[in-house]
Amino acid sequence: MIFWRIIVGLVIVVIALWVIIGEQITGVTADATVNARLVTVRAPIAGDLEFPTRALGGSVVRNEVLGSVEDRRVDAVRLDDLAMEVALTEAAVARHTALQDETNAIIEALGKRAQTYRARRIDEIETRLAYARERLALLENGVFPAGFDIAPPQDAGVERAAEPAADGLQALWINAVSERIAVLENELESTRAGAFLGDGYNDAPNSEQRIAELQTERAAHAAAIAEAEARRDAYADRLDAERLRVNRAREAELVSPVSGRLWQVVNSNGTNVQRGDPVARLLDCGSVIVTASVTESVYNSLTIGGEATFRPMGDRRDFEATVIRLAGAGAATIYANLAVAPSERHLQRFDVALSVPGLAADPELTCAVGRTGRAFFDRRPLDWIRGLWG
Repeated sequence: MIFWRIIVGLVIVVIALWVIIGEQITGVTADATVNARLVTVRAPIAGDLEFPTRALGGSVVRNEVLGSVEDRRVDAVRLDDLAMEVALTEAAVARHTALQDETNAIIEALGKRAQTYRARRIDEIETRLAYARERLALLENGVFPAGFDIAPPQDAGVERAAEPAADGLQALWINAVSERIAVLENELESTRAGAFLGDGYNDAPNSEQRIAELQTERAAHAAAIAEAEARRDAYADRLDAERLRVNRAREAELVSPVSGRLWQVVNSNGTNVQRGDPVARLLDCGSVIVTASVTESVYNSLTIGGEATFRPMGDRRDFEATVIRLAGAGAATIYANLAVAPSERHLQRFDVALSVPGLAADPELTCAVGRTGRAFFDRRPLDWIRGLWG
């Protein structure tokens, strides 16, 4: 009986030693820290800073306006010059448009006058042609004007030959009237076609000649309007671009590029800042990682993508992790953009960074930067019990 008790006691001692030694010699670090990237918000322009007071650690969301920078002394000389050029070209367009409208009004009035002249001219020719045709009909019927003597003048040695003389004069009269009728008919046809005959060397009345001159002037005004409009549009495009540049140079908003927390305020409200000066630093809660340091022997056993476990201090839960960076000893420079800087003891060991996706799903740990814990890189004897607790 005593023998079996001794055997059981030895087994228990062996198991206890195995657990203690296994827990101690496993790859573990005691300085694991929840960390995250810092994002610096910089002044996009030079000017006076307006940054309302916010509590450090306060939440910010992506694209949230944090403040603004205003430059009341921005150079707007070029903007004023372009605005003047636009105004001058608009004045030129208005001037040529007014001249064109006035020219159109004169052309319209002269057109009505020319139509009236053409109508009256046609009436005149038609009247003269009608009377000429009546005279021709009378002559053809032997009716001559009163006092018309068809006999030749008295001349010695010449006998009267009334009938031949009358026939000859009648033919002359008929020929003359027929010629006049032909001329009037040709003049009437030309007038109806828009060409005027019998007015010296002009083929059109003065009003139509003036219309032709004004039409040339109207075309010149139209070309000038097109040129002025093109210049105006070009200046307007440049004015819009310059106005946009001045507006951007005069005032610019400070927008949060990430969702996270306000970590540090570098320049306070009312400060005059230059372009590129840091205004605030934000904690990017979307880039949470766990940083830790291990001994050289553990470090040399790790690989990128290797499995690990992270347990926050004071928490019984273990979170699955993945090795994402092996920076080695003295890795101070890689912490320049991280929220939590390494300790001297950390830098004397070998740096490891872990990705822990489960932290983002936990409301208490999703952005718990600065929270410490332990990281394990080998399986331990009591992991099965911890799994039951989880």
